[in-house]
Amino acid sequence: MLRAHVYIYGRVQGVFFRASARDKAQAFGVKGWVKNCLDGSVEAVFEGEKDTVDKVVNWCKKGPAGAYVERVDVSWEKYLGEFDEFAIAYY
Repeated sequence: MLRAHVYIYGRVQGVFFRASARDKAQAFGVKGWVKNCLDGSVEAVFEGEKDTVDKVVNWCKKGPAGAYVERVDVSWEKYLGEFDEFAIAYY
């Protein structure tokens, strides 16, 4: 079990990135949250089994149709188990 704290840069707002990330995370059983940032990026925290978290992080490198991902910064962190679900967070 592990945790990934991710920042996604590029054209990632206004293209259903958050909703698509939520759907992808839920499909893999990954917990955490995703939100838009004021600078136009998207931030997310994913927790779960290593292979499923890897799959969601790799999906973030492409994103949904309409997105143009320039860069993804990932910080691998200690699993905390603090989430019951995956949700869209707001500022």
